[in-house]
Amino acid sequence: MTNQAMQEPTFLILTALAAGAQHGYGIMTDVARISGDRVRLRAGTLYAALDRLRGDGLIDADREEIVDGRLRRYYRLTPSGADALAAETARMRSNAAVATRRLRTLGMSASCTAPLRSNAATAACWSGSRRSTAASTQRR
Repeated sequence: MTNQAMQEPTFLILTALAAGAQHGYGIMTDVARISGDRVRLRAGTLYAALDRLRGDGLIDADREEIVDGRLRRYYRLTPSGADALAAETARMRSNAAVATRRLRTLGMSASCTAPLRSNAATAACWSGSRRSTAASTQRR
């Protein structure tokens, strides 16, 4: 992998496989669960990504089995894939820390910068921080 940011579907696929080997449908449902249903991979998208990730050495086939007359292939994370996932996680954590610090300088509380806030809740925090900033400016 390059130093370029990882696409979210790639990050989520690698995250799903960090829990252990999974077949395609298992990966699709795990990605949906991890992302809170924001990311829903279609079969064509998933298998193209799996082929690319195999080519990059980030995942590999783990095993195959026949279920109801159909081939089910399981994929697993390789050591290189785990390293790439760890590097991307560190990059994202670092960027999030900078964003959180900067939001706090705007007067947003820690609860306003908590993950998984709704857009309405974030807007309320933002409008509240603007009011407190405006009030402190008027007091000067």
